[in-house]
Amino acid sequence: MKKIIYLLTLILCLGACAKQELKDTLIVAHKGEMQSMDPVYSYDGVTHGMLINIYDTLLKFKGSSLTELEPSLSTQVPSRENGLISEDGRTYTFPIRKGVLFHDGSELTPEDVRYSILRFLLSDISGGPSSLLLEPILGISSTRNDQKEIVVDFQEAANAVRVEGDNVVITLKRPFAPFLYIIARWGYVVNKDWAVQQGAWDGTEATWKEFNNFSKEDSALFQNTNGTGPFKLARWDIAAKRLTLVANEHYFAGAPQLKTILMMTVDEPSTVRLMLESGDADVAEISPKFTAQLKDNPDITLYDNLPRLRTDPVIFFTLDINMQGNPDVGSGQLDGQGIPADFFIDKDLRKAFEYAFDYEAFVKESMEGRGERAIGPAPSGLVPQDSSFKRYTFDLKKAEEYFKKAWNGQVWEKGFKFTITYNTSGEMRQIASEILKRNVEKINPKFQIDLRGVTWPSFLEKTTQRQMPVWARGWVADYADAHNFYFPFLHSQGRYAISQGYKNPTVDALIEQAVTETNQAKRNALYKEVHNLMHEDAMQIYTVHPTGLWAMRSNVKGFTDNPVYMGIYFYPMFKQ
Repeated sequence: MKKIIYLLTLILCLGACAKQELKDTLIVAHKGEMQSMDPVYSYDGVTHGMLINIYDTLLKFKGSSLTELEPSLSTQVPSRENGLISEDGRTYTFPIRKGVLFHDGSELTPEDVRYSILRFLLSDISGGPSSLLLEPILGISSTRNDQKEIVVDFQEAANAVRVEGDNVVITLKRPFAPFLYIIARWGYVVNKDWAVQQGAWDGTEATWKEFNNFSKEDSALFQNTNGTGPFKLARWDIAAKRLTLVANEHYFAGAPQLKTILMMTVDEPSTVRLMLESGDADVAEISPKFTAQLKDNPDITLYDNLPRLRTDPVIFFTLDINMQGNPDVGSGQLDGQGIPADFFIDKDLRKAFEYAFDYEAFVKESMEGRGERAIGPAPSGLVPQDSSFKRYTFDLKKAEEYFKKAWNGQVWEKGFKFTITYNTSGEMRQIASEILKRNVEKINPKFQIDLRGVTWPSFLEKTTQRQMPVWARGWVADYADAHNFYFPFLHSQGRYAISQGYKNPTVDALIEQAVTETNQAKRNALYKEVHNLMHEDAMQIYTVHPTGLWAMRSNVKGFTDNPVYMGIYFYPMFKQ
Protein backbone atom coordinates (compact mmCIF):
# COMPACT_ATOMS: atom_id res chain seq x y z
CA MET A 1 0.00 0.00 0.00
CA LYS A 2 2.83 2.42 0.85
CA LYS A 3 4.37 1.85 -2.57
CA ILE A 4 1.06 2.57 -4.31
CA ILE A 5 0.56 5.78 -2.33
CA TYR A 6 4.13 6.88 -3.17
CA LEU A 7 3.67 6.25 -6.90
CA LEU A 8 0.33 8.08 -6.95
CA THR A 9 1.87 11.04 -5.14
CA LEU A 10 4.80 11.12 -7.57
CA ILE A 11 2.52 10.96 -10.62
CA LEU A 12 0.33 13.77 -9.28
CA CYS A 13 3.37 15.88 -8.56
CA LEU A 14 4.88 15.29 -11.99
CA GLY A 15 1.71 16.49 -13.61
CA ALA A 16 1.12 19.48 -11.38
CA CYS A 17 4.34 20.72 -9.78
CA ALA A 18 5.17 23.36 -12.39
CA LYS A 19 1.54 24.37 -12.80
CA GLN A 20 1.04 24.92 -9.08
CA GLU A 21 4.36 26.79 -8.83
CA LEU A 22 5.66 24.65 -5.97
CA LYS A 23 8.64 26.80 -5.11
CA ASP A 24 10.29 24.32 -2.78
CA THR A 25 10.24 21.26 -5.10
CA LEU A 26 12.65 20.60 -7.95
CA ILE A 27 12.05 17.85 -10.52
CA VAL A 28 15.18 16.68 -12.34
CA ALA A 29 15.23 14.47 -15.45
CA HIS A 30 18.64 12.96 -16.12
CA LYS A 31 20.41 10.19 -18.02
CA GLY A 32 21.81 7.05 -16.43
CA GLU A 33 20.91 5.23 -13.24
CA MET A 34 22.08 5.35 -9.63
CA GLN A 35 24.22 2.36 -8.69
CA SER A 36 24.49 2.34 -4.91
CA MET A 37 24.08 4.80 -2.07
CA ASP A 38 27.30 3.50 -0.55
CA PRO A 39 29.93 6.15 -1.38
CA VAL A 40 32.76 3.59 -1.43
CA TYR A 41 31.07 1.34 -3.98
CA SER A 42 30.00 3.07 -7.18
CA TYR A 43 32.28 5.08 -9.44
CA ASP A 44 29.89 6.56 -11.97
CA GLY A 45 29.08 10.23 -12.53
CA VAL A 46 25.32 9.84 -12.10
CA THR A 47 25.58 8.40 -8.60
CA HIS A 48 28.30 10.73 -7.39
CA GLY A 49 26.64 13.73 -8.98
CA MET A 50 23.82 13.02 -6.55
CA LEU A 51 25.85 11.94 -3.48
CA ILE A 52 27.53 15.36 -3.19
CA ASN A 53 24.16 16.60 -1.98
CA ILE A 54 23.93 14.00 0.82
CA TYR A 55 27.51 13.75 2.04
CA ASP A 56 29.84 16.60 2.93
CA THR A 57 33.59 16.43 2.46
CA LEU A 58 36.36 18.17 4.39
CA LEU A 59 36.71 20.87 1.74
CA LYS A 60 34.62 22.03 -1.19
CA PHE A 61 35.20 23.84 -4.46
CA LYS A 62 34.36 27.52 -4.47
CA GLY A 63 31.57 28.16 -6.96
CA SER A 64 32.59 27.06 -10.43
CA SER A 65 36.32 27.05 -9.70
CA LEU A 66 38.28 23.88 -10.40
CA THR A 67 41.19 24.85 -8.17
CA GLU A 68 39.99 27.28 -5.47
CA LEU A 69 38.89 25.46 -2.31
CA GLU A 70 37.06 26.59 0.81
CA PRO A 71 36.38 24.99 4.20
CA SER A 72 33.51 22.57 4.74
CA LEU A 73 33.79 19.96 7.51
CA SER A 74 37.35 21.16 7.97
CA THR A 75 37.48 24.73 9.31
CA GLN A 76 40.55 25.56 7.21
CA VAL A 77 42.06 24.68 3.85
CA PRO A 78 45.53 23.26 4.59
CA SER A 79 48.51 25.09 3.13
CA ARG A 80 52.18 25.51 3.88
CA GLU A 81 51.46 29.13 4.77
CA ASN A 82 49.03 28.24 7.58
CA GLY A 83 51.21 25.37 8.77
CA LEU A 84 48.65 22.66 7.96
CA ILE A 85 50.83 21.12 5.23
CA SER A 86 54.29 19.94 6.26
CA GLU A 87 57.40 21.28 4.58
CA ASP A 88 58.02 17.98 2.81
CA GLY A 89 54.52 18.15 1.31
CA ARG A 90 53.42 14.81 2.79
CA THR A 91 51.42 15.58 5.96
CA TYR A 92 48.06 17.40 5.93
CA THR A 93 46.17 18.53 9.04
CA PHE A 94 42.41 19.14 8.95
CA PRO A 95 40.79 20.89 11.96
CA ILE A 96 37.30 19.36 12.23
CA ARG A 97 34.30 21.65 12.59
CA LYS A 98 32.31 21.35 15.82
CA GLY A 99 28.53 21.26 16.15
CA VAL A 100 27.83 19.60 12.79
CA LEU A 101 24.95 17.11 12.88
CA PHE A 102 24.43 14.00 10.82
CA HIS A 103 20.98 13.40 9.35
CA ASP A 104 20.10 11.13 12.29
CA GLY A 105 20.86 13.96 14.73
CA SER A 106 24.19 12.65 16.05
CA GLU A 107 27.19 14.99 16.15
CA LEU A 108 30.17 14.77 13.82
CA THR A 109 33.49 13.76 15.43
CA PRO A 110 37.04 13.52 14.06
CA GLU A 111 36.75 9.74 14.43
CA ASP A 112 33.86 9.75 11.92
CA VAL A 113 36.17 11.44 9.42
CA ARG A 114 39.01 9.00 10.04
CA TYR A 115 36.70 5.99 9.78
CA SER A 116 35.18 7.27 6.53
CA ILE A 117 38.57 7.77 4.87
CA LEU A 118 39.88 4.39 6.05
CA ARG A 119 36.72 2.67 4.88
CA PHE A 120 37.08 4.38 1.49
CA LEU A 121 40.67 3.12 1.27
CA LEU A 122 40.18 -0.43 2.51
CA SER A 123 36.86 -1.39 0.91
CA ASP A 124 38.53 -1.18 -2.51
CA ILE A 125 35.70 -2.43 -4.69
CA SER A 126 36.86 -3.81 -8.03
CA GLY A 127 36.21 -0.98 -10.48
CA GLY A 128 35.38 1.35 -7.60
CA PRO A 129 36.87 4.72 -6.56
CA SER A 130 39.23 3.63 -3.76
CA SER A 131 42.33 4.05 -5.92
CA LEU A 132 41.77 7.82 -5.82
CA LEU A 133 42.90 7.89 -2.18
CA LEU A 134 44.95 4.69 -2.10
CA GLU A 135 47.39 6.15 -4.59
CA PRO A 136 48.39 9.30 -2.66
CA ILE A 137 48.02 7.89 0.88
CA LEU A 138 49.49 4.40 0.52
CA GLY A 139 51.27 4.68 -2.83
CA ILE A 140 49.30 1.83 -4.39
CA SER A 141 46.34 1.51 -6.71
CA SER A 142 44.74 -1.54 -5.12
CA THR A 143 44.74 -3.39 -1.82
CA ARG A 144 45.11 -6.63 -3.81
CA ASN A 145 47.77 -8.07 -6.12
CA ASP A 146 47.23 -9.67 -9.52
CA GLN A 147 46.28 -12.93 -7.80
CA LYS A 148 43.52 -11.10 -5.89
CA GLU A 149 45.42 -11.55 -2.62
CA ILE A 150 45.21 -8.72 -0.06
CA VAL A 151 48.62 -7.12 0.32
CA VAL A 152 47.90 -4.02 2.43
CA ASP A 153 49.17 -3.74 5.99
CA PHE A 154 46.28 -2.39 8.07
CA GLN A 155 48.60 -0.64 10.51
CA GLU A 156 50.21 1.32 7.70
CA ALA A 157 46.80 2.68 6.71
CA ALA A 158 45.81 3.32 10.34
CA ASN A 159 49.02 5.26 10.95
CA ALA A 160 48.59 7.29 7.75
CA VAL A 161 45.11 8.49 8.78
CA ARG A 162 44.87 9.41 12.44
CA VAL A 163 43.08 11.63 14.95
CA GLU A 164 45.13 14.14 16.93
CA GLY A 165 42.85 16.05 19.30
CA ASP A 166 40.26 17.88 17.20
CA ASN A 167 42.23 17.29 14.02
CA VAL A 168 42.43 14.57 11.42
CA VAL A 169 45.99 14.18 10.15
CA ILE A 170 46.83 12.40 6.91
CA THR A 171 50.37 11.51 5.88
CA LEU A 172 50.94 10.64 2.25
CA LYS A 173 53.34 8.02 0.94
CA ARG A 174 54.91 10.68 -1.27
CA PRO A 175 54.09 14.26 -2.33
CA PHE A 176 50.99 14.20 -4.51
CA ALA A 177 50.11 17.49 -6.17
CA PRO A 178 46.31 17.07 -6.57
CA PHE A 179 45.65 15.54 -3.11
CA LEU A 180 43.43 18.35 -1.76
CA TYR A 181 41.32 18.27 -4.91
CA ILE A 182 40.72 14.55 -4.37
CA ILE A 183 39.76 15.04 -0.71
CA ALA A 184 37.43 17.88 -1.66
CA ARG A 185 35.57 15.70 -4.14
CA TRP A 186 35.82 12.18 -2.74
CA GLY A 187 36.32 12.44 1.01
CA TYR A 188 32.67 11.74 1.91
CA VAL A 189 32.08 11.53 5.66
CA VAL A 190 29.64 8.97 7.09
CA ASN A 191 28.62 8.40 10.71
CA LYS A 192 30.79 5.59 12.08
CA ASP A 193 28.48 4.31 14.83
CA TRP A 194 25.49 4.34 12.51
CA ALA A 195 27.39 2.57 9.71
CA VAL A 196 28.52 -0.17 12.09
CA GLN A 197 24.95 -0.60 13.33
CA GLN A 198 23.82 -1.08 9.73
CA GLY A 199 26.32 -3.92 9.36
CA ALA A 200 29.27 -2.09 7.78
CA TRP A 201 32.91 -2.59 8.80
CA ASP A 202 33.43 -2.00 12.53
CA GLY A 203 36.70 -0.09 12.04
CA THR A 204 38.99 -2.78 13.49
CA GLU A 205 42.01 -4.57 12.07
CA ALA A 206 40.44 -7.93 12.94
CA THR A 207 37.55 -7.58 10.50
CA TRP A 208 38.56 -5.25 7.70
CA LYS A 209 39.44 -7.99 5.19
CA GLU A 210 35.88 -9.32 5.43
CA PHE A 211 34.68 -6.03 3.95
CA ASN A 212 37.25 -5.77 1.18
CA ASN A 213 35.79 -5.86 -2.34
CA PHE A 214 32.24 -6.68 -1.25
CA SER A 215 29.42 -7.05 -3.77
CA LYS A 216 26.84 -4.33 -4.34
CA GLU A 217 24.08 -6.33 -2.68
CA ASP A 218 26.27 -7.07 0.34
CA SER A 219 26.82 -3.41 1.15
CA ALA A 220 25.13 -2.41 4.39
CA LEU A 221 24.78 1.09 2.92
CA PHE A 222 23.38 0.07 -0.46
CA GLN A 223 20.07 1.87 0.13
CA ASN A 224 20.89 3.69 3.39
CA THR A 225 22.55 7.06 3.89
CA ASN A 226 23.51 9.20 6.87
CA GLY A 227 25.62 12.18 5.91
CA THR A 228 25.87 15.77 7.05
CA GLY A 229 25.02 17.29 3.65
CA PRO A 230 22.23 19.72 2.76
CA PHE A 231 19.84 16.96 1.63
CA LYS A 232 18.73 13.60 3.00
CA LEU A 233 17.67 10.51 1.09
CA ALA A 234 13.93 10.01 1.53
CA ARG A 235 13.33 7.21 -0.96
CA TRP A 236 15.07 5.34 -3.76
CA ASP A 237 12.74 3.36 -6.00
CA ILE A 238 15.21 1.26 -7.95
CA ALA A 239 12.69 -0.38 -10.25
CA ALA A 240 11.05 2.92 -11.19
CA LYS A 241 14.43 4.69 -11.46
CA ARG A 242 13.22 7.45 -9.12
CA LEU A 243 14.97 9.05 -6.17
CA THR A 244 13.69 11.60 -3.65
CA LEU A 245 15.82 13.92 -1.52
CA VAL A 246 14.47 16.15 1.25
CA ALA A 247 16.08 19.16 2.90
CA ASN A 248 18.34 18.79 5.92
CA GLU A 249 16.79 21.51 8.08
CA HIS A 250 19.74 21.32 10.50
CA TYR A 251 22.46 21.80 7.89
CA PHE A 252 25.39 23.61 9.51
CA ALA A 253 25.54 26.26 6.77
CA GLY A 254 21.77 26.88 6.90
CA ALA A 255 18.75 24.95 5.63
CA PRO A 256 18.36 24.72 1.83
CA GLN A 257 15.62 26.78 0.18
CA LEU A 258 14.52 23.76 -1.83
CA LYS A 259 12.75 21.23 0.36
CA THR A 260 12.29 18.33 -2.06
CA ILE A 261 14.32 17.08 -5.02
CA LEU A 262 12.74 14.46 -7.27
CA MET A 263 15.30 12.82 -9.57
CA MET A 264 14.32 10.44 -12.35
CA THR A 265 16.08 8.55 -15.11
CA VAL A 266 14.60 9.31 -18.53
CA ASP A 267 16.42 7.57 -21.38
CA GLU A 268 14.39 8.88 -24.31
CA PRO A 269 15.73 12.36 -25.34
CA SER A 270 12.45 13.53 -26.89
CA THR A 271 10.58 12.62 -23.71
CA VAL A 272 12.97 14.75 -21.68
CA ARG A 273 12.33 17.71 -23.96
CA LEU A 274 8.58 17.35 -23.71
CA MET A 275 8.75 17.11 -19.91
CA LEU A 276 10.75 20.32 -19.78
CA GLU A 277 8.44 22.19 -22.14
CA SER A 278 5.30 21.10 -20.29
CA GLY A 279 6.72 21.91 -16.87
CA ASP A 280 6.77 18.25 -15.77
CA ALA A 281 10.52 18.70 -15.22
CA ASP A 282 12.29 21.76 -13.83
CA VAL A 283 15.82 20.68 -14.73
CA ALA A 284 16.76 18.40 -17.60
CA GLU A 285 19.85 16.93 -19.16
CA ILE A 286 18.76 17.40 -22.77
CA SER A 287 20.23 16.36 -26.09
CA PRO A 288 22.01 19.19 -27.97
CA LYS A 289 19.84 18.47 -31.00
CA PHE A 290 16.92 20.16 -29.22
CA THR A 291 18.64 23.47 -28.45
CA ALA A 292 17.34 25.17 -31.61
CA GLN A 293 13.78 24.29 -30.60
CA LEU A 294 14.19 25.50 -27.03
CA LYS A 295 16.41 28.57 -27.26
CA ASP A 296 13.55 31.02 -27.97
CA ASN A 297 11.21 29.56 -25.36
CA PRO A 298 10.83 32.24 -22.62
CA ASP A 299 9.96 29.56 -20.05
CA ILE A 300 13.26 27.74 -20.52
CA THR A 301 16.85 28.78 -19.84
CA LEU A 302 19.65 26.94 -21.62
CA TYR A 303 23.09 26.64 -20.02
CA ASP A 304 25.00 25.61 -23.13
CA ASN A 305 28.65 24.92 -23.96
CA LEU A 306 29.51 24.52 -20.30
CA PRO A 307 33.17 23.61 -19.70
CA ARG A 308 33.69 19.94 -18.97
CA LEU A 309 36.57 17.77 -17.80
CA ARG A 310 35.40 15.02 -20.08
CA THR A 311 36.55 12.70 -22.84
CA ASP A 312 33.53 11.00 -24.38
CA PRO A 313 32.93 8.89 -26.39
CA VAL A 314 36.01 6.69 -26.34
CA ILE A 315 36.01 3.28 -28.03
CA PHE A 316 37.91 0.57 -26.18
CA PHE A 317 39.36 -2.79 -27.28
CA THR A 318 39.47 -5.76 -24.87
CA LEU A 319 42.65 -7.82 -25.18
CA ASP A 320 41.50 -10.95 -23.35
CA ILE A 321 37.77 -11.32 -23.90
CA ASN A 322 35.78 -13.45 -21.46
CA MET A 323 34.28 -16.00 -23.85
CA GLN A 324 32.04 -17.86 -21.40
CA GLY A 325 28.44 -17.70 -22.66
CA ASN A 326 29.35 -14.59 -24.63
CA PRO A 327 26.99 -13.70 -27.52
CA ASP A 328 29.22 -10.79 -28.66
CA VAL A 329 32.02 -12.93 -30.14
CA GLY A 330 30.03 -14.97 -32.65
CA SER A 331 31.59 -18.37 -33.24
CA GLY A 332 34.53 -17.56 -30.97
CA GLN A 333 36.95 -18.34 -33.79
CA LEU A 334 38.72 -16.39 -36.52
CA ASP A 335 36.55 -18.00 -39.20
CA GLY A 336 34.56 -15.07 -40.57
CA GLN A 337 31.69 -15.70 -38.17
CA GLY A 338 33.30 -14.61 -34.92
CA ILE A 339 36.54 -13.64 -33.17
CA PRO A 340 38.83 -15.42 -30.67
CA ALA A 341 39.47 -14.20 -27.11
CA ASP A 342 42.79 -12.54 -28.04
CA PHE A 343 41.59 -11.00 -31.31
CA PHE A 344 42.61 -7.45 -30.38
CA ILE A 345 46.06 -8.43 -29.13
CA ASP A 346 47.28 -7.60 -32.65
CA LYS A 347 48.46 -3.98 -32.77
CA ASP A 348 48.03 -3.70 -36.53
CA LEU A 349 44.38 -4.63 -36.11
CA ARG A 350 43.85 -1.91 -33.51
CA LYS A 351 45.55 0.66 -35.71
CA ALA A 352 43.26 -0.28 -38.58
CA PHE A 353 40.24 0.59 -36.44
CA GLU A 354 41.89 3.89 -35.38
CA TYR A 355 42.20 4.96 -39.02
CA ALA A 356 38.63 3.88 -39.79
CA PHE A 357 36.97 6.48 -37.56
CA ASP A 358 35.93 9.84 -39.05
CA TYR A 359 37.00 12.19 -36.24
CA GLU A 360 36.32 15.57 -37.83
CA ALA A 361 32.89 14.62 -39.16
CA PHE A 362 31.88 13.30 -35.75
CA VAL A 363 32.75 16.58 -34.00
CA LYS A 364 31.30 18.87 -36.66
CA GLU A 365 28.19 16.92 -37.64
CA SER A 366 27.21 14.51 -34.86
CA MET A 367 28.35 16.81 -32.04
CA GLU A 368 27.36 19.98 -33.93
CA GLY A 369 30.73 21.47 -33.02
CA ARG A 370 30.07 21.21 -29.27
CA GLY A 371 33.50 20.14 -28.23
CA GLU A 372 37.15 19.79 -29.15
CA ARG A 373 38.51 16.90 -31.18
CA ALA A 374 40.33 14.54 -28.79
CA ILE A 375 43.75 13.15 -29.63
CA GLY A 376 44.36 11.62 -26.21
CA PRO A 377 42.72 11.13 -22.83
CA ALA A 378 43.22 14.64 -21.36
CA PRO A 379 41.74 17.92 -22.66
CA SER A 380 44.35 20.31 -24.08
CA GLY A 381 43.73 22.75 -21.22
CA LEU A 382 45.35 20.29 -18.82
CA VAL A 383 48.20 19.25 -21.11
CA PRO A 384 49.13 21.70 -23.89
CA GLN A 385 49.13 19.70 -27.13
CA ASP A 386 51.29 20.89 -30.01
CA SER A 387 52.12 19.23 -33.34
CA SER A 388 54.61 16.90 -31.65
CA PHE A 389 51.68 15.07 -30.05
CA LYS A 390 50.91 12.23 -32.46
CA ARG A 391 47.34 11.66 -33.57
CA TYR A 392 45.27 9.42 -35.83
CA THR A 393 43.32 10.74 -38.79
CA PHE A 394 40.47 9.30 -40.81
CA ASP A 395 42.15 7.37 -43.63
CA LEU A 396 40.43 4.30 -45.07
CA LYS A 397 43.44 3.44 -47.26
CA LYS A 398 45.68 3.22 -44.21
CA ALA A 399 42.97 1.29 -42.39
CA GLU A 400 42.92 -1.21 -45.24
CA GLU A 401 46.72 -1.54 -45.13
CA TYR A 402 46.66 -2.38 -41.44
CA PHE A 403 43.72 -4.77 -41.78
CA LYS A 404 45.73 -6.67 -44.41
CA LYS A 405 48.68 -6.96 -42.00
CA ALA A 406 46.59 -8.08 -39.02
CA TRP A 407 46.95 -11.67 -37.90
CA ASN A 408 49.39 -12.33 -40.77
CA GLY A 409 46.70 -11.66 -43.33
CA GLN A 410 44.06 -13.93 -41.79
CA VAL A 411 41.77 -11.05 -40.83
CA TRP A 412 41.59 -9.79 -44.41
CA GLU A 413 41.18 -13.28 -45.85
CA LYS A 414 38.61 -14.67 -43.40
CA GLY A 415 36.88 -11.59 -42.02
CA PHE A 416 35.27 -11.31 -38.59
CA LYS A 417 32.04 -10.81 -36.71
CA PHE A 418 31.59 -9.23 -33.26
CA THR A 419 29.47 -6.74 -31.33
CA ILE A 420 30.25 -3.19 -30.20
CA THR A 421 28.39 -2.33 -26.99
CA TYR A 422 27.26 1.03 -25.61
CA ASN A 423 24.92 2.04 -22.80
CA THR A 424 21.33 2.75 -23.83
CA SER A 425 21.34 6.37 -22.59
CA GLY A 426 24.63 7.14 -24.37
CA GLU A 427 23.35 8.74 -27.56
CA MET A 428 26.74 9.98 -28.78
CA ARG A 429 28.36 6.67 -27.89
CA GLN A 430 25.82 4.92 -30.06
CA ILE A 431 26.48 7.32 -32.95
CA ALA A 432 30.26 6.87 -32.65
CA SER A 433 29.79 3.10 -32.71
CA GLU A 434 27.62 3.39 -35.81
CA ILE A 435 30.26 5.50 -37.59
CA LEU A 436 32.98 2.96 -36.84
CA LYS A 437 30.79 0.05 -37.94
CA ARG A 438 29.84 1.77 -41.19
CA ASN A 439 33.40 2.67 -42.15
CA VAL A 440 34.92 -0.70 -41.24
CA GLU A 441 32.28 -2.63 -43.16
CA LYS A 442 32.97 -0.47 -46.23
CA ILE A 443 36.55 -1.75 -46.35
CA ASN A 444 35.81 -5.47 -46.71
CA PRO A 445 32.42 -7.22 -47.10
CA LYS A 446 33.75 -9.98 -44.84
CA PHE A 447 33.87 -7.55 -41.91
CA GLN A 448 30.68 -7.71 -39.85
CA ILE A 449 29.95 -5.60 -36.77
CA ASP A 450 26.76 -5.71 -34.74
CA LEU A 451 25.73 -2.99 -32.30
CA ARG A 452 24.02 -3.48 -28.96
CA GLY A 453 22.79 -0.99 -26.38
CA VAL A 454 22.46 -2.27 -22.82
CA THR A 455 21.30 -0.68 -19.58
CA TRP A 456 23.89 1.09 -17.47
CA PRO A 457 24.07 -1.53 -14.67
CA SER A 458 24.48 -4.31 -17.25
CA PHE A 459 27.10 -2.26 -19.10
CA LEU A 460 29.16 -1.79 -15.93
CA GLU A 461 28.98 -5.49 -15.10
CA LYS A 462 30.00 -6.53 -18.61
CA THR A 463 32.92 -4.08 -18.51
CA THR A 464 34.23 -5.46 -15.23
CA GLN A 465 33.94 -9.03 -16.49
CA ARG A 466 35.62 -8.22 -19.83
CA GLN A 467 32.69 -9.60 -21.80
CA MET A 468 32.59 -6.84 -24.44
CA PRO A 469 35.10 -7.13 -27.32
CA VAL A 470 34.69 -3.45 -28.19
CA TRP A 471 32.75 -0.89 -26.16
CA ALA A 472 32.04 2.82 -26.15
CA ARG A 473 32.27 4.75 -22.94
CA GLY A 474 33.60 8.05 -21.61
CA TRP A 475 35.40 9.66 -18.72
CA VAL A 476 34.41 12.59 -16.54
CA ALA A 477 37.34 13.73 -14.42
CA ASP A 478 37.36 13.22 -10.68
CA TYR A 479 39.52 16.32 -10.32
CA ALA A 480 41.15 18.87 -12.62
CA ASP A 481 44.56 17.35 -13.24
CA ALA A 482 46.08 15.46 -16.17
CA HIS A 483 46.90 12.55 -13.88
CA ASN A 484 43.21 11.84 -13.48
CA PHE A 485 42.99 11.14 -17.21
CA TYR A 486 46.26 9.41 -17.97
CA PHE A 487 46.09 7.10 -14.94
CA PRO A 488 42.60 5.59 -15.42
CA PHE A 489 43.02 5.27 -19.18
CA LEU A 490 46.59 4.04 -19.47
CA HIS A 491 48.17 2.92 -16.20
CA SER A 492 47.95 -0.84 -15.72
CA GLN A 493 46.11 -0.26 -12.44
CA GLY A 494 43.77 2.32 -13.95
CA ARG A 495 40.08 1.67 -14.35
CA TYR A 496 39.96 1.31 -18.14
CA ALA A 497 43.36 -0.31 -18.58
CA ILE A 498 42.26 -3.03 -16.16
CA SER A 499 39.01 -3.53 -18.08
CA GLN A 500 40.97 -3.85 -21.32
CA GLY A 501 43.78 -6.01 -19.94
CA TYR A 502 46.35 -3.38 -21.02
CA LYS A 503 49.78 -3.05 -19.40
CA ASN A 504 52.83 -1.11 -20.55
CA PRO A 505 55.53 -0.83 -17.83
CA THR A 506 57.14 2.21 -19.47
CA VAL A 507 53.83 4.05 -19.52
CA ASP A 508 53.24 3.12 -15.87
CA ALA A 509 56.62 4.51 -14.81
CA LEU A 510 56.17 7.80 -16.68
CA ILE A 511 52.69 8.35 -15.21
CA GLU A 512 53.98 7.69 -11.70
CA GLN A 513 56.87 10.09 -12.23
CA ALA A 514 54.63 12.83 -13.59
CA VAL A 515 52.25 12.96 -10.62
CA THR A 516 55.06 13.66 -8.14
CA GLU A 517 56.79 16.26 -10.33
CA THR A 518 56.19 19.81 -9.10
CA ASN A 519 57.57 21.59 -12.17
CA GLN A 520 54.65 21.94 -14.59
CA ALA A 521 56.84 22.16 -17.71
CA LYS A 522 58.52 18.88 -16.77
CA ARG A 523 55.14 17.31 -16.08
CA ASN A 524 53.90 18.33 -19.51
CA ALA A 525 56.99 16.79 -21.14
CA LEU A 526 56.39 13.51 -19.32
CA TYR A 527 52.77 13.41 -20.42
CA LYS A 528 53.84 13.98 -24.02
CA GLU A 529 56.04 10.89 -23.77
CA VAL A 530 53.10 8.92 -22.43
CA HIS A 531 50.87 10.27 -25.16
CA ASN A 532 53.15 9.18 -27.98
CA LEU A 533 53.64 5.71 -26.47
CA MET A 534 49.86 5.48 -26.16
CA HIS A 535 49.51 6.42 -29.81
CA GLU A 536 51.78 3.55 -30.82
CA ASP A 537 49.88 1.06 -28.65
CA ALA A 538 46.54 2.18 -30.16
CA MET A 539 44.43 0.86 -27.31
CA GLN A 540 41.65 3.45 -27.41
CA ILE A 541 39.91 5.54 -30.06
CA TYR A 542 39.50 9.08 -28.68
CA THR A 543 36.83 11.18 -30.35
CA VAL A 544 35.93 14.43 -28.59
CA HIS A 545 36.12 16.49 -25.40
CA PRO A 546 32.48 17.64 -25.30
CA THR A 547 30.99 20.67 -23.61
CA GLY A 548 28.02 20.43 -21.25
CA LEU A 549 24.38 21.38 -21.51
CA TRP A 550 21.65 21.78 -18.87
CA ALA A 551 18.19 23.13 -19.52
CA MET A 552 15.99 24.57 -16.77
CA ARG A 553 12.64 26.22 -16.35
CA SER A 554 13.27 29.96 -16.16
CA ASN A 555 11.99 30.23 -12.60
CA VAL A 556 14.85 28.01 -11.38
CA LYS A 557 17.60 30.21 -9.96
CA GLY A 558 20.93 29.86 -8.16
CA PHE A 559 22.45 27.30 -10.50
CA THR A 560 26.26 27.25 -10.52
CA ASP A 561 27.97 24.76 -12.77
CA ASN A 562 31.17 23.03 -11.68
CA PRO A 563 32.38 20.19 -13.92
CA VAL A 564 34.07 18.45 -10.99
CA TYR A 565 30.68 17.64 -9.47
CA MET A 566 29.57 15.44 -12.40
CA GLY A 567 26.03 16.53 -11.55
CA ILE A 568 24.31 19.45 -9.84
CA TYR A 569 24.93 20.75 -6.33
CA PHE A 570 21.40 21.74 -5.37
CA TYR A 571 22.12 23.63 -2.14
CA PRO A 572 22.33 27.18 -3.59
CA MET A 573 19.34 26.71 -5.89
CA PHE A 574 15.78 27.99 -5.46
CA LYS A 575 12.62 28.69 -7.46
CA GLN A 576 10.96 32.07 -7.88
